[in-house]
Amino acid sequence: MIRRNLPNALTCGNLLCGCIGIVEVFHGNIVLSCYLIGVALIFDFFDGFLARLLKVSSPIGRDLDSLADMVTFGVLPSVIVFQLLMGSTPKNMDEIWKPYLAFFIAIFSAIRLAKFNNDPRQSDTFIGVPTPANALLIGSLPVIVHQYGAIWEQIIVNTSNLLILTFVMSFLLVAELPLLALKFKAFGWKGNEIRYSFILISALLLIFFQILAIPVILILYIFVSLLSNLSKTN
Repeated sequence: MIRRNLPNALTCGNLLCGCIGIVEVFHGNIVLSCYLIGVALIFDFFDGFLARLLKVSSPIGRDLDSLADMVTFGVLPSVIVFQLLMGSTPKNMDEIWKPYLAFFIAIFSAIRLAKFNNDPRQSDTFIGVPTPANALLIGSLPVIVHQYGAIWEQIIVNTSNLLILTFVMSFLLVAELPLLALKFKAFGWKGNEIRYSFILISALLLIFFQILAIPVILILYIFVSLLSNLSKTN
């Protein structure tokens, strides 16, 4: 019984991080909420890993995972962008509606997760940017501002830039863009060359550039995926 429900317990940990993160955003602890996205990503990785390892995958576990992801990697990033827009948008009647555009991220995250659950093409690849990757990108922005100060604040906490980010990432969530899935059916080098290379480069970027590496890693992820797709077609 415990063995069968251990992956679901980790999924619930993911969900708990999302719930607490939403509350902390509205309490002004936006950086803490971003760190909770990072903790949730660990839960999200290991719930699937454990389910495959213990051979206890189930439709309930899959649905629970999507529901948890919707809160943590869909609603929470929307709330973070909403709060950033509230701080950057002029307080007048002509502009007051703009922060609510942040919830396009939640809407398109829901569409992304629904497509993932019903698209047989996504068993060993992704079509569109995964919601955890999008959440990690958005969660990195307040941390960058917190650590690096005024220069980055002018770039990130800017209404136009935040709205561009919202629309671009909302589109990429549901775009017909095949992307590399970091799912290992076996752990040998053969067949996983691109995955291991991407992980190694990402680790080096994180070591040298720390939180600033996150946006670069997402761009690298899309670029490597496109190269991988080109190599398969040739």
